[in-house]
Amino acid sequence: MDLIEKLRLALRALSVNKLRSALTMLGIIIGVGAVITLLSVGQGVQNLITGQLQSIGTNLLFVVPGSLDASTGRASSGLTLSLSDAEAIADPFNVPDVAAVAPEVLGNTDVSYKKTTFRLSVSGVTPAYTEVRNRPLAVGNFIAEADVNGRTRVAVIGSSIAERFFDEAGVYPIGATLQINDIPFKVIGVLEERGGTGGPGGNQDEVVMVPLSTAHERLFPRYHNSRGEPMLSVIYAQVVAENRMDAASAEIAELLRQRHDIRFQDEDDFTVINQQDLLSIFGQITGVLTIFLGAIAGISLLVGGIGIMNIMLVSVTERTREIGLRKAVGAKRRDILIQFLIESVVLSLIGGLLGIALGASGAIGISQLQDDLVAVVTPQSILLATGFSAAVGLFFGIYPATRASRLNPIEALRYE
Repeated sequence: MDLIEKLRLALRALSVNKLRSALTMLGIIIGVGAVITLLSVGQGVQNLITGQLQSIGTNLLFVVPGSLDASTGRASSGLTLSLSDAEAIADPFNVPDVAAVAPEVLGNTDVSYKKTTFRLSVSGVTPAYTEVRNRPLAVGNFIAEADVNGRTRVAVIGSSIAERFFDEAGVYPIGATLQINDIPFKVIGVLEERGGTGGPGGNQDEVVMVPLSTAHERLFPRYHNSRGEPMLSVIYAQVVAENRMDAASAEIAELLRQRHDIRFQDEDDFTVINQQDLLSIFGQITGVLTIFLGAIAGISLLVGGIGIMNIMLVSVTERTREIGLRKAVGAKRRDILIQFLIESVVLSLIGGLLGIALGASGAIGISQLQDDLVAVVTPQSILLATGFSAAVGLFFGIYPATRASRLNPIEALRYE
């Protein structure tokens, strides 16, 4: 008996009790669908995070205050970076591998337009910010050097802020006046929409930017050290080339250790974070999360496999006389074994194919609910789910098939 004939007999046997076969496949369908959906969403989240980190700028180093505690993974509190530190890093004589530097001071304060008030993140920045952080404008102008030197009260706002304050009121944002901590600021520009976290600065669509000098003098006067120097929340350093990231990081660390009088055995009061390291860390986290979610979904596949084994054992019992008759007319033990294995694998594969369709539909549905997230159904996840479902059918079909092949033909024919 060739394989096609055995496959035809398997389909005929399964179609005898269609409802039972459908209910048996349900566990496989749900399991495969869950695996496909969760793996697709996990891949989509990974792509989303990677895209957002790459969009904050190229060849970027983050210099943040505080040292990381290896045992707790936390950074020490307090502002330890000054504006003069940023100016020193920007000097090519000190750090030749840095092309541009963008200092930033961050704080939360009340921002109002007419009777609408929100507590928002306000950043003090310099003109270099747009280049270093890759933040193009949707409309208007960015903060100029004259604004920083003159401590002018101008603001550039994120797209979400523009929608909150002006779109709903039907007002053109450029030229409008915002009250930031009860101080009037004229809106001169709106940033292009980005979304996501945007790095240490938080969601960059929810930020208000003002000249760095204005922020220190009018909004955050407490952000000065004992010598009166303006302090910073973060320093962004753009490296000349990707292959010089490690060298630039070492140069910055050495310069700051000298400037802060940190001795060899003492811990740094700052941390230099590599953008590539962030990508690698987030990639590992999302990869582990995806595997974990896939493993949870795989449990339902095992439950489905147990259901297949149970139904095949019932089928062996119901078809005992048929097995005895086939053996009596010359069927070998191997023929019976292969026949029942084919039935269980076919049951799993049909359930797996339906599960793939269900999982792809679920992934598309989740993508529709979340604008920024695009769930990716990869060929690898489809092959994994299909192969695993076939393996489940084969594994859980071995015992029933073996039991069927070992039946004594005489006793089987006597079975009532």
